[in-house]
Amino acid sequence: MPIYHFNVEDGVSLPDEDGYELPDLETAKRSAVSLAGELIRERAAEFWKDPDWRLSVTDAAGGELFALQFTGVMGPAIQPPPGAV
Repeated sequence: MPIYHFNVEDGVSLPDEDGYELPDLETAKRSAVSLAGELIRERAAEFWKDPDWRLSVTDAAGGELFALQFTGVMGPAIQPPPGAV
């Protein structure tokens, strides 16, 4: 079975050195979505400190297969109006 590495970049690069043996790409894609959800839940308090982060999945040779990108965006209702201090 192929090895897939789930690498997180959220201001700091956290490469997955070991990887996971999974049967196919579709399983890796589902696993990436599940992992991203777990990371968001576990690190909810820290999410807004660096609201841009990425989970990339690479093969055993280091080639990127796909990535999930997440960005937290503050809405206009909590932004100060133009010209306000």
